[in-house]
Amino acid sequence: MYVPESFAEGRTEALHQFIRAHPLGALVVHGPDGLDANHLPFELDAATGQHGMLRAHVARANTVWSAAADGAEVLVIFRAAEGYISPNWYPSKQESHRQVPTWNYQVVHAHGRIHIRDDEAFVRGVVARLTHAHETRTDAARRWKMSDAPRDFIDEMLAAIVGIEIEIRNVVGKMKLSQNREERDQAGAADGVAAHGGQALADAMLAASRKT
Repeated sequence: MYVPESFAEGRTEALHQFIRAHPLGALVVHGPDGLDANHLPFELDAATGQHGMLRAHVARANTVWSAAADGAEVLVIFRAAEGYISPNWYPSKQESHRQVPTWNYQVVHAHGRIHIRDDEAFVRGVVARLTHAHETRTDAARRWKMSDAPRDFIDEMLAAIVGIEIEIRNVVGKMKLSQNREERDQAGAADGVAAHGGQALADAMLAASRKT
């Protein structure tokens, strides 16, 4: 991935925080039929390995777990807010007209080796932890847990999925949020994004402008 210095995010803690906040990753593998991508919610174990460990599960019917050789290099892409930036949102454009459209976005690429974990205990643990992590974001009085469902039903569901584990060997972050613009243009672009429904991206742009 091309990462100009202005947009680079290399702090491991910040990259891990990004993955936790945006856990749906695109797992890209190269199997016998070429490139394939699957979109999976991942659990990050930051304490394992130099750069952390990603864990997830896929349907047994999904051929990704059998097509990707155990130990093969894979890529997982995590993405957050993104959106179009009009030159008209830059105050400087009104003076020089030397501006062009662009696109702002936040993305993290995790490179690593995939390992297939086709065992019930591993899968049960991943499902339980993912469920707990995301149910804590819902209504506290109505949070779902695995024990809410009949045990035989859960056992049946677990038998239908396969676990995967990815040892992260390198993680790269790119936060393209107008950091290369002057302060008034950063603010103008953020206002424009917010006015067109992109509040999350606008907030990220304003936070980035305060760091520059």
